[in-house]
Formats: sequence, C-alpha cells, structure tokens
Amino acid sequence: MSSAPARILITGASGCVGQHIAKQLLEQSDAELLLWLRDPAKLTAVPSNHPRITLLVSDLREQQAHADELATVTRVIHTATAWGDPERAQQVNVVAVKELLGRLDPKKLEQVIYFSTASILNRDLQLLSEAEAYGTEYIQTKAICLGQLEQHPLANRCVAIFPTLVFGGRVDGASPFPTSYLTAGLRDACRYLWLARCLRADASFHFIHAADIAQVCCHLALNPHQANPEAGQGAVRRLVLGQPAVSVNQTVAELCRWRGVWRPPGIPLWNWLIQLLIKILPIEMNEWDRFSIRQRHFVHDPISPPERFGMTSHAATLEAVFEDAGLPRRGAL
Repeated sequence: MSSAPARILITGASGCVGQHIAKQLLEQSDAELLLWLRDPAKLTAVPSNHPRITLLVSDLREQQAHADELATVTRVIHTATAWGDPERAQQVNVVAVKELLGRLDPKKLEQVIYFSTASILNRDLQLLSEAEAYGTEYIQTKAICLGQLEQHPLANRCVAIFPTLVFGGRVDGASPFPTSYLTAGLRDACRYLWLARCLRADASFHFIHAADIAQVCCHLALNPHQANPEAGQGAVRRLVLGQPAVSVNQTVAELCRWRGVWRPPGIPLWNWLIQLLIKILPIEMNEWDRFSIRQRHFVHDPISPPERFGMTSHAATLEAVFEDAGLPRRGAL
C-alpha cells in the first residue's frame, strides 16, 4: 500500500526563491503544496489553480486562520522573512517562527527547512558574535532565531539553510520568476563599472542562483530526513548554499569582459580610500556595513552547491549568472 503524498508548506511562496522551489516540487513530485503568501497576484511561476496547490493568503503573523491546514503538513520550507522595520522583523523572523513550529503536528511532521542567511555565520559555520552586536534588525533576528531553533524540541527535524548572495530572475523583468535584489543590482554595477574597473579590492564572497537553492531544497524535501550528519554542529543541520568563492576583483573582471570594457591597471582600495569613496558616493552606512568592510572575506567551509548532492548547478559561474539574467553585452543597458 503506497503512502499518501507529502504535504509541503512553503512560506514566502511568492518570492524569487519560493517560486523556484514551488515550481520544481510541482514538476518533480506528487506532493501537495500549501503556498503561504500575502499577494496571490505575485505568484507568476506556478498556476495558483493547480489541483495540488492550496493558497494560504495572509501575513505570517496571521496564523489562526490556517490552523487546520498547518496541522496536516509533513514538511515545511520556511523562506518568509522581513526586514526594514525592527518591530516587524522581530514579529516575523522570531515570534511567528516559534508560533508556526507550535502549530505543526509532531506526529505528522518529518522535516523543517528553515531559511536564514550566511551573513550571520563565520568561516566554520558558527554564529558570528558580531551578528547580534552590530547587525541590522534582519541580521539580529536571524541570529536570535537560529539560537532558539537549536534549543527547540523539533531541532533534530530541522535543516537550516544559509543562502549566500542570491541571483535570480532577469534584469529586464521578463522572467516568470521575480527578480532578486542582487540580479536587479547588476544594472547599477554596470553603470559604476567605469570606476570599479580602476580599483582593486581584497575581498571575496560566495553566490548562488535561486534555481540551485531550489534544487537543494527539493532534494532534501523529497528524501527521508536524517539526523544531522555534519561534523561540529548541533541538532540543527547547517547548510551554506553557495558556489566556490570568487573575489571582488574577479567579479569586476568578469563584468568587464561581459560588457566589452577595457580594464586598466588598478588602484588598491586602501582603507582611507574606502572611507573617501563612502563620503563622495551616495552610500549610506550602518554598523553592520562597517563590520562587513572590515571583515572583507565572507567565505565558508563547507559550502553546499547542488553538486554536493550529486546534481548539476543551473548557474555555477558568474558568466552563467549574467547569461541567465539577460544582462546586455557590450554597452547598451
């Protein structure tokens, strides 16, 4: 006798990552999908009237109306988040997560995939003390929530996902998927290329495409959950999703090649020069930004691209990212 299809709840389902996950699960499984979102009109990559899709329409802080549905889910992929308003960030990123976990039926629940951010972790995937000390309301609440999750009774059923810099959608908005903030920023990056090509910065980072985040999440959600196999971690498994680190200099060089822009010998970005550029350019800085400038290298080990799970990345290189984003070549924007 075959078991019933999984009932998978996806919060933040209208976002770039949420829609990639929903589409892949719809195509690769027979799971019933509960998509939690605030505005159904923003759901553009999957059909809202599909027989295996149920929409839960509300803010994450309004859970009572969905109590019956929440008690039936077997898997949760929690991508919803808030930033900008400290009070709302606390309510959505901390309080609502605790409430959601309390509404799940532990007899049915098999797994929770919780989305955080790699910015709160150090190289060894341990929590940065600076995250709570200097972080924005978004960073602080993500750090707080991770600490609470580690102590939760459901911790051994949780996988914490830490995306690095996320690309997704197209710069012209012509994709069925929403455009991520980073992909939207490629246009501005090209406009400042005349300056960036002349500078050299000692900094590095990881990136990941939303389609590749979805690949990993679908792999986790469609396979039996296991106790955390990662060395040096607690009950909650920590997976930093990213491609191998690239330097800022390499990124600028790739953009120059893509745009057909000559890159002259560069000027090192000494600290005094960084401070001068901050004053000259329209850049707003907070304490977390200043910490990030001091930190410079946001790299992690291990990282978990799709290849770690036997899959092939949709966009493993910057060139593939630019191509997928429809970034114009050579001049015109």
